[in-house]
Amino acid sequence: MKLLAIETATTSCSAALWSDGEVHEAFEPVERRQTERILPLIESVLTEAGVTRVQLDGVAFSHGPGAFTGVRVGTSVIQGLALSLQVPVVGVSTLAACALEGANAMHTDEAVLAVFDARMGEIYLGGYRFRDERLACLVEDGLYPPEQVPDLSGHVWQGVGSGGVYADTLGQQLPLRGAWRTDIVPRARAVARLAAPRLIAGEGVPAEQAQPVYLRNRVTGGAVR
Repeated sequence: MKLLAIETATTSCSAALWSDGEVHEAFEPVERRQTERILPLIESVLTEAGVTRVQLDGVAFSHGPGAFTGVRVGTSVIQGLALSLQVPVVGVSTLAACALEGANAMHTDEAVLAVFDARMGEIYLGGYRFRDERLACLVEDGLYPPEQVPDLSGHVWQGVGSGGVYADTLGQQLPLRGAWRTDIVPRARAVARLAAPRLIAGEGVPAEQAQPVYLRNRVTGGAVR
């Protein structure tokens, strides 16, 4: 099976190909340039893997939460690809992709708290654990003031993502382990790994059903940094 995945929802841009368990990725830290860079990255990763678009069995994208413009770009690109190729789409939480990147980078199977700075004095937050090749959701993705997060006392968390600017505030409310990793961002390779088993299980949807997840009714172009 061959699955193309993209990530454009935060401060970087990436495309990845999952081909029978092997993952190829093209990644660039290009904040606010996703519109111009995502298509060249898609072509780059397909060329590297020696795969054409018509060989794809499905496509996937990080559906949010994230920066409004980035989420919208990703949704539009993936809908266009799915429509032209007549393949199903899998949407993946951007916070889940970031948590998986964190679990891999820190070589941990313990609880990972993925948090993005959502601006306007709020954060996007989701809690996950990657164990036995499965990512389990411990806390559903949500939008919160950093001083009013859900009760997370059931786990000792390792924090990742741009929400680390609120690490001190968060640390007063929940147990944190080690330094906050603000350098960890969601990437298409994580989106591909999370989407592949779902595509195999038949959970893909038609292009028109692939929708963004903003978590905020009022959104702005620079929602995440």
